[in-house]
Amino acid sequence: MAFTSKDVMELRQRTGVGMMDCKKALVATDGDMEAAIDFLREKGMATAAKKEGRIAAEGIVYAAEKAGKHVLIEVNCESDFVAGGPVFKEYVAKVADYVLDNSDASLEEVIAAVQPITNEYVMRMGEKLSIRRFTVYEENNSKVDAYIHLGGKIGVLVEATSNAQLEVIHDVALQIAAANAQYVTREQVPAEEIEHEKEILKAQALNEPNPKPEAIIEKMMVGRVNKFFKDICLVEQVFVKNPDITIAQYLKANGDCGIIRFTRYAMGEGLQKRQDDFVGEVMAQAGLK
Repeated sequence: MAFTSKDVMELRQRTGVGMMDCKKALVATDGDMEAAIDFLREKGMATAAKKEGRIAAEGIVYAAEKAGKHVLIEVNCESDFVAGGPVFKEYVAKVADYVLDNSDASLEEVIAAVQPITNEYVMRMGEKLSIRRFTVYEENNSKVDAYIHLGGKIGVLVEATSNAQLEVIHDVALQIAAANAQYVTREQVPAEEIEHEKEILKAQALNEPNPKPEAIIEKMMVGRVNKFFKDICLVEQVFVKNPDITIAQYLKANGDCGIIRFTRYAMGEGLQKRQDDFVGEVMAQAGLK
C-alpha cells in the first residue's frame, strides 16, 4: 500500500512522533495507518509522545567529567519521587556522557540524538523527560571543578586559572551556590543593567518618607550601587565560610588565582510547577465536573 507525505503528517499528528520515525513506520507497515500506529506504540514511541503535554518541572542538576571536559546539565521529570530514584539518575548520566562525547552539539541536536534512549526511559518510568540545558567547560591551561548541592537542586561549574588549587575552586563553587553570584567582576555587568538598577534605587530614595534633596540622593546612590555590586559580583561578595573577608581576598591569599567564568543552575527555576488536584481528577472521571 503506497503512502504520501500527507499520510506521514497525519501519523505525526495522531502520535506526536517525529517525521522520520513516522515515515519509517509507514514503510514498515506498507502504508497501513493503524498498523503504523501500533508499530510506533510497540516501539514505545507513541506512548512516550502522549506524555509531551505534561509538565516536567522536577528533576536534577548533574555534573560529569571526561578527559578534561566538564558538563553541567539539568534534566527534568514530572515528580520528585522519580527525580530521586536510581533509574532517572542512570538516564541523566547517559545523556551527560553523550554530551561530553559530542561537546559541540547544540541542545536541539543532543535531544534528537538521544531520543531513542529518552523513549526507553519514558517507558520505564512512566513520566515525561526533558533535557532542559547544559554547559560544557574544557580545561585549556585552566582548572575546572563542579559542586552539586542538595542532591541536584543547585549545580555550579567553575573555571579558574591554572595556578588555582582544586580546594579553592570548590570553595568558590560553594560560594556561588549559596550566594547566587551573577558575574565574576563588576566590569562584566552590562551597562543597561546598571542603569536600570540606578533608576530603581533612585525611585526608592525619592519615595521614602521625607525624601532628601536630589543632590544628596545622588551621593547616596554611590553607596547603594556599590552594595548592588557586592550582591551580584562574585569577587566582591563576603566569603560564606569566613565573613571577615571577601572572595577577592580569599583568592589573593591562596596563590592570587583568578576565576575565569562560572555557570550556576537552580533546578526548575522559571518552570511552571504541576499542581495536583486529586479531588478534581476523581470528580472528572466520575462525570461530576
